[in-house]
Amino acid sequence: MAAAAAVAWLRAAVLLFVAQVTCEYGMVRVVSEMGGPKGKDYCILYNPQWAHLPHDLGKASLLQLRDWTASMLCSPSDLPAKGFSNQIPLVTRGNCTFYEKVRLAQGSGARGLLIVSKETLVPPGGNKTQYEEIGIPVALLSHKDMVDIFKSFGQAVRAALYAPNEPLLDYNMVIIFIMAVGTVAIGGYWAGSRDVRKRYMKHKRDDGPEKQEDEAVDVTPVMTCVFVVMCCSMLVLLYYFYDHLVYVIIGIFCLASSTGLYSCLSPLVQRLPFGKCRVPDNNLPYFHKRPQVRMLLLALFCVAVSVVWGVFRNEDQWAWILQDALGIAFCLYMLKTIRLPTFKACTLLLLVLFIYDVFFVFITPFLTKSGNSIMVEVATGPTDSATHEKLPMVLKVPRLNTSPLALCDRPFSLLGFGDILVPAYGIGLLVTFMALALMQRGQPALLYLVPCTLTTSSALALWRRELGMFWTGSGFAVNTSLL
Repeated sequence: MAAAAAVAWLRAAVLLFVAQVTCEYGMVRVVSEMGGPKGKDYCILYNPQWAHLPHDLGKASLLQLRDWTASMLCSPSDLPAKGFSNQIPLVTRGNCTFYEKVRLAQGSGARGLLIVSKETLVPPGGNKTQYEEIGIPVALLSHKDMVDIFKSFGQAVRAALYAPNEPLLDYNMVIIFIMAVGTVAIGGYWAGSRDVRKRYMKHKRDDGPEKQEDEAVDVTPVMTCVFVVMCCSMLVLLYYFYDHLVYVIIGIFCLASSTGLYSCLSPLVQRLPFGKCRVPDNNLPYFHKRPQVRMLLLALFCVAVSVVWGVFRNEDQWAWILQDALGIAFCLYMLKTIRLPTFKACTLLLLVLFIYDVFFVFITPFLTKSGNSIMVEVATGPTDSATHEKLPMVLKVPRLNTSPLALCDRPFSLLGFGDILVPAYGIGLLVTFMALALMQRGQPALLYLVPCTLTTSSALALWRRELGMFWTGSGFAVNTSLL
């Protein structure tokens, strides 16, 4: 009995292994037979176990694309009278297996098969015997792309199926690196110089205009714990109620980013030689302080920018530029306002965030039914989301390399605000990008940024023999060169 059970388990394991479907993204290059518009690439999902696609477009055959979507291609009666000789037919998904469709297409002379789907694309599967029988590539194409093909190029079109290799690292990482490190450098200098100036004025007993500046908020251990609990709660709520809460997050981002933009631009506007007149005396909220006209205009401008982004946030051509500008302004405002008074407080915050990031990226896949990371699902937007909205709390830059992944799944590279607001050093980001290139999957940036931040800060303080003062935040000295 034990031997029979073992054989049964082994058979089940083998069947499970054989039934697994290999899924890869590819491209179909479409051009018009009549000339006209330049060729365009569309996303396809294919299974290389049927037939491999060439990596180089130059080695792919440019064949006539035939619209046969009026048929499911499930029986010989669905075939055209003259067959599909040297063509790539488009047929509708459903009513029979992928194998039945591709067997009929291959038997009638087709050189490939594109199955049009109105649903989520899934890899066209089969079994080992079927894979050995079929010698033409078969892939799924979205119905939306099929409509665009014939709308853009007409009915007389040719197509080539190919699957270029994914680049190890996209050049847009350089842009993200410059934005992130530059934000931290500017925000750190701004916060440090303001803190030095404030203490210097205090020593001089000067209660002038410095009083009007926003006060910095010192982070305490209690605030750290509350912050992390709120982050965990919000992340879990977004995972389960994404479609309901995403608009709340978008609204919060618009409000916070307009405040950040105002904070960043107000020192520049205050240097302008005009618009210094104030509003008349009144009893209205905020206006009773008689703000300057130029500051009111600046506030209206900042609100207008965030509203424009909110309305056109899904315009991939240019809205990402506005989102990055608002995001950087928000990060600068937070870096200026939130203050870690001691290295002890900084260490506590970074270690807690380190655990938080690793848990929600690497541990949660073992706890969710889908096997997906909660962090990655929320950051990129759930695949089954009805709204198809994305969270705006990221810097995003379009991929500069042409690749199936950029075309089909992730056209942008992302870096969360949390990886900027936590003191991020260039070496930490470089290590993160290296891990991203080697593992080819989303990475918890804090896994690399936290050790790099704590190690370099500790080493520098130790080299200067200031580690004790750095840990407790004592021993402040005024550096008048920053004033």
